[in-house]
Amino acid sequence: MTTGIFKEPVEGRIRLKTLNLDSDRQADLTVHGGPDNVVYAYSVEHYDYWHWVFPDIAMPNGMFGENLTVEGLIENDVNIGDVFRIGSSTVIATQPRMPCYKLGVKFGRMDVIKKFLTSGRSGIYFKVSKEGEVSADDTIEQITKDPSRITISYIVRLYSIDREDLQTMRRAIKVDALPRGWKNYFLEQIKRLEKKFAR
Repeated sequence: MTTGIFKEPVEGRIRLKTLNLDSDRQADLTVHGGPDNVVYAYSVEHYDYWHWVFPDIAMPNGMFGENLTVEGLIENDVNIGDVFRIGSSTVIATQPRMPCYKLGVKFGRMDVIKKFLTSGRSGIYFKVSKEGEVSADDTIEQITKDPSRITISYIVRLYSIDREDLQTMRRAIKVDALPRGWKNYFLEQIKRLEKKFAR
């Protein structure tokens, strides 16, 4: 298995580039990588929940394969298209993380995949709009808030729970920062639902 999900803390400043972080690249480029999911951030606040769900599993920071374990970036509060400054770099929130079997391998149990998806604690992928350097003691500063108000959590819910929310899907596909794959997925769902409701 080729994977980059196993992470270790690093010290010092790391170069954040358009397609990856120095010394922390995506391993399997057939399913990961590309400009829309360069940096994966996961909130340290979520770890308490996972300790409760899986009390027998040790969970150091980085357990979910995140590049950055962060504080204060919650999926309900971050819109697709929000812009942040981290160190000397600038990043744009693009999408939630959808779990794959490698998360199950990391945890040693495959039921984590469904639990992760239904938990609403997806973490946030970012693309890099300005290269720079980041370090563990950097603050994350929000520069702009996308006016669409389509949060990371909305995308997860549209995928897993609110599968007939046509209105929000129509709003989501208009957000510039939402990756093409998600837009195509929602366009297919919109066509399916319009056909269903037209009967």
